[in-house]
Order: sequence, then C-alpha cells, then structure tokens
Amino acid sequence: MKTNFLFVAAENDGIPRCKAGGMGDVVRDVPRQIAAKGDAVHVITPSYSRLHTAGAEKLADVNFVFRGVPHNAEIYKVAGKKDIPGVKHYVLHHPDIKAGDIAHIYFNDPEQPFYTDANVFSLFCTGVAAAIRENIFGSIEVIHLHDWHTSMLLFLREFNPRFQALKKIRFIYSIHNLAIQGIRPFSNNFSSVDAFFPDIEYNRELLYDHRYPDCINLMAVGIRLADAVHTVSPSYKEDIQKPSNPPHFIGGEGLEEDLQKAEKEKRLFGILNGANYSNIDAVEKGILLRQCARRLFRWLQEEKKDYKAHYMAHTGEKITRWQEKKPDFICSSVARLTEQKFFFFRENPDLLPGLMEKLTKVNGVYILLGTGAPEYESIFREASYKHKNFIFINAQSDSIIDMLYQDSNLYLMPSQFEPCGISQMLAMRNGQPCLVNHTGGLKDTVIHGKTGFSFEGKTTNEKTENFIKVFSETVDLFFEDKKQWKKICGNAKKQRFTWEKSVDRYYKELYQK
Repeated sequence: MKTNFLFVAAENDGIPRCKAGGMGDVVRDVPRQIAAKGDAVHVITPSYSRLHTAGAEKLADVNFVFRGVPHNAEIYKVAGKKDIPGVKHYVLHHPDIKAGDIAHIYFNDPEQPFYTDANVFSLFCTGVAAAIRENIFGSIEVIHLHDWHTSMLLFLREFNPRFQALKKIRFIYSIHNLAIQGIRPFSNNFSSVDAFFPDIEYNRELLYDHRYPDCINLMAVGIRLADAVHTVSPSYKEDIQKPSNPPHFIGGEGLEEDLQKAEKEKRLFGILNGANYSNIDAVEKGILLRQCARRLFRWLQEEKKDYKAHYMAHTGEKITRWQEKKPDFICSSVARLTEQKFFFFRENPDLLPGLMEKLTKVNGVYILLGTGAPEYESIFREASYKHKNFIFINAQSDSIIDMLYQDSNLYLMPSQFEPCGISQMLAMRNGQPCLVNHTGGLKDTVIHGKTGFSFEGKTTNEKTENFIKVFSETVDLFFEDKKQWKKICGNAKKQRFTWEKSVDRYYKELYQK
C-alpha cells in the first residue's frame, strides 16, 4: 500500500520560478526519489500572487479562520519542470500572500526582522492545514516541513481544536539553516501570535525564545513539536548542539539545549543531502570567458538592470582582455552574497588581495558569480576595480554557472558555517576539487588532500591565515605535481552523494513511526 506524503515549504525548484536557495533543490529532489520507491508525494508552496497565473488548474477553495475572521484561499495544481509519476505540485493563492524582494519569495524587513514573512507564512500554514483537513491531497500519512516558514502547522496541530485531523499524521521537520529562526512577538504587534490567532489558547513554554521570552521562535517550534527533526548533514547536527561563539564558531544559535533534548529523545537525525548524477548537460570546454562576455553584453542591452551599466561594461572589458591572453588557472565561486558564505572576506580586508597576489604570480583569475546583501555586493564590486584578475559577475546566469562548475580548476567555498552545501557536490561531480572551510556539511563531503582541500582554525584570524596558506599550497600543487592533482580530481569525481542513499535513510530514521 502506498504511503501518501505532503511536503510543505517556502521554495520548490520542482516548479519554475520558486527557488531562492538550496532548500528548493531538496524539495525538488526528495519527492522524486520517494516517487521512485512507489509512494505518492504532494508538494505545496505559496503562490506568491504569481505562480498560479499561467496554466495552473484550480483544484479547490479552502475556508479557515485567521486573525479571528473567516478567510478563503485557493489551491492550484501546477505543472512541474519534469512530469514525474507520483509527484504532484500545488500552490496556495491568497491575496495577502505576495512576492517578496528576495528571489520574489522572501521579504527583507531590516527594522522588524521576519515581520512580513511571518504574516505570509502563518497565513499560508493555516490555509494548508485547512486543505489537509478537507482531504484536498487525499489521506496523508507523513507531512515533511522545511524550516521555520512551515512550523506554524505544528502550532496549529498542538493548540487549534479546528485541526484535530493533524494529530494522527507524522510530522518531520527539516532544518536547512538554523541561523534564520523566524522570531516574532507573542502580542502587541500586527505580526504576532495573538494577532494571527486571537481565539486560540496556547502554552508559551513550548514556543518561546530563550533569549527573548516575550517572543515566539518558529525554528524552536519545529524542533520542539515535530515527531522527528532532521539536519541536512551529520556534522551540522553535531555543530548545532554546541553553543555558538561568534564570529569564531556558529553552532546552536541559542537553540542548542532544544537540540540536545531532541537528541536525547532520539528525535534528531543528521542525514546528508544528495546531488543529481544523471542527465547532466555537458558544456563546451574552453569557452567560459567567451560565454561570460556574451552574457554580460546581453545584459547591457536590457532595459531593466539590477546594477549599473558602467560596472557591466567594466567587467566585460576585463573578460575580453583575459580572452586575448588566457589565464593558466581559474578558480570560481557561485553563491548568494551573504554573511554565511563570505564573512571572512569582510572580516579580513587583506584576504582577497592575498588570494589575488598568488593568482597574479601564476597568471590566474578568480571568477565570483552571485547577488545578495548590498554590503557584500559593494565589497566585491570595489575589489573588481582594484584587481584585474578578480572577475565579479554581479548577476545570475544558469549557463555561466554550469560552465563554472565544469570548466574551472578550483572551486572556493569558504563558508563561515554550512548546513550541507550543494555547490561543492556539483563541482566535485565534474572532477573539480574544492577548497572549503572545515565545517558542517563541507566536513562531510571534502577530504583534505584526497578529494579536495580544506582549512580550519580556532579563531577567525587563524582561519583566514590558513585559508591563504592552503590556497597558496593548492595552486602550487596544480603547477608542480600534475600527477597528484589529477589523482585528486579523479577522487573528487568518483564521490557519490546520492539522493537514493539519503532517502533510504529518510525512510528508516524519519518516516517510520
């Protein structure tokens, strides 16, 4: 007999235009693997007032109470990027759930963090709970929630008598990034628990933030109330049970005691994310810089640009010069520009110049592609003007990203912390070694001197010093010991972090009652 799953998430790269980060990859790939086992998976995200408009099929209306008054939302069935038997995709549309300014999904509220997102996802969760109650997806046995955006479903299961039907369902809660916790007041705010659910009695002890007792911590709600809690790598599971010591170590971020308790209760599991190893589109080798130039000058012709034309022209001119005299070594990075990914570059202004100095000696370049926090975009744009061998592509392009993963010599991923990481897997899949910080999922996937390279240290200063040292040694190895370099490339390519293995563990450790 088939098990009927429901995945609830803010992102789903199984459908177009619904991804901001790695969570979208997971929500795309895990249902496909579950379906391959013969079970059925339904995946629902918000519509963000845009995903239900083109070719979607309206499935049902759902009625529920939110902010003490009746609401109606619409459930639409939408087409997946691939037609996978056993996987169905849905979006929930409500006029108050709009597209944010981050990937047209999340909102940036610097004055009141999570203000708008908490409004959006609390409303979304209530609508999903009503859809489950009305059997819109059939009889569900397992609900898999992803990050704080969906944990309000656990609040509703625990405290809202209208949703007694949720109590018979097994709930799994995946932590993709513990540092983003969804903290909001209990009361006295439009974006607060009492504003969302004025007619529901609840127990603050199960919900509150240890540092801010007058606030709910929605990440903590997921950890405390789920039947099983999942981190996306084994080492991240260990890291987050230890207290943070910023900036030197990012661990439990105030939730380490909750995670330790979940571990004692045998509810906490660390299972590494996977990567796709089939149907990979091969790129034409040797045209990386030409493709970058083509894409940049295409952007220059677009009316709507997210950054200035003179910077694009500067970057295009730089790339053209490198085409005339090709580099002998290319290292690259692809990432959202955030503190997690590039903290060391902001903390130590000498770090990037140190890397560039080494690359200058060997006729090498560093290509960084990404968008994100304005302060980090500014740091790298300014560095681009200073260093002729630093190419910062302040944009997104799937074609360039594919080439960077396949046609660079070394991939750099110096994350301050890393729950799992997918970029290192994608680079290794193509035989490209990675240089990473020895933390979280990077620790679980890259072995120094065998499948790639890593740096570590007890303090931030030690880490940045060791980053430059290991980088220099790695570049030297490329030029001085081709045999060993080729061996490391081959070892990286042989690694298999498959979803098949990961989902087998999901069934054994997460999905079984």
